Amino acid sequence: MTSNDLDVPVWGAPAIARILNLVDEHGEPDLRRVYYVLEKGYIDATKIGASWCSTRRRLLQPHLSHITA
Repeated sequence: MTSNDLDVPVWGAPAIARILNLVDEHGEPDLRRVYYVLEKGYIDATKIGASWCSTRRRLLQPHLSHITA
């Protein structure tokens, strides 16, 4: 994965759930959990119409901030 891949838009709660590993025991997106954290603002994403959009960089930034170059 290149740094450009981090800035490609990620559309939809299921895709966001997969990136953040919010999946059930079968590997399917746990939509109840992901919609909850999206609506509460715990995830850096933007609601556009009825869809959620973000990037890998925005989603993973809290986890990457402690890593030094």
